[in-house]
Amino acid sequence: MREVDCIIVGGGLAGLQAAIQLGRYSAHQVLVIDAGEGRSTLCRTYHNILGFPDGVSGEELRDRGRLQAERTGVSFEKDRIVKAGRQGEKIQLFGTSGSEYRSKTVLLATGLSDRVPDIPGLTPTLGRTVYVCPDCDGYEIQDQRTVLLGSGEAGANMAMILIQRTNDLLYINHEQAPISAELHRSMKEAGVRYLEAAVQEVQQIEDGHITGVLTEDGQIFESERGFIAFGGNRVHYELAEQLGAVIADNKHVEADPRSLQAATNVWIAGDLGLHAEQATVAMGEGSIAAIWIHKALQQMTKDSR
Repeated sequence: MREVDCIIVGGGLAGLQAAIQLGRYSAHQVLVIDAGEGRSTLCRTYHNILGFPDGVSGEELRDRGRLQAERTGVSFEKDRIVKAGRQGEKIQLFGTSGSEYRSKTVLLATGLSDRVPDIPGLTPTLGRTVYVCPDCDGYEIQDQRTVLLGSGEAGANMAMILIQRTNDLLYINHEQAPISAELHRSMKEAGVRYLEAAVQEVQQIEDGHITGVLTEDGQIFESERGFIAFGGNRVHYELAEQLGAVIADNKHVEADPRSLQAATNVWIAGDLGLHAEQATVAMGEGSIAAIWIHKALQQMTKDSR
């Protein structure tokens, strides 16, 4: 069993920024527990992050962030936390490795997982020329021939956002889920082309550059950029719920808007919370949560004297 002052569950951008902030106080034992997954591991190029005008991959950011945090004394453990509880004033976490961890405070940065169907050729293009977030990457499809792969109304709603960026947009309802007559009408009036067809392959050239999609009936639809919107993304809220946090109807975790505290000695940051799902927002929340965790740990030290 390992016991520290703060455990950060999740080594994505929110968790790493929090680790750097906490480590720089030089006052706490901090452990990051990460399973090595998450949205940032899939994104090949972020173009909306300060200081990287030519883009930076999620993996590079994670590597740099870990090194930066380690230099301040933060420790890292590869494990997947599957259960959380409390023993007295300490928080207990249990990993699939069989290990138990205890801490005075916890930051949950467990995020969410996008639902991405197993379409050959899709994964290598994600975060390079195929995107998931219109706020982050709508700029990338400006006036580009774009194909949107999605399911039902999740895709239709995304199409209505993306059509503001390009007038050459094809929405392929891959799962052929139903769409309301009103949404159909709105898409048609906005100029969105629509097709119900299963996609057999995302075609690309080197470096994950999409060139088009092949449907099951043998049709090829050329494209310069792509988006996905299948709905049903999975928010990893379970640990927060086990530690007493309030879970919203959409499964995101509610927290104090100022401190990001979600339960006694538990904070959240990143896509787990109710906020805009952007890397830069997640990083900022990591810093905010870390500042308040530091304050809480200082108070615990005073109270113990």
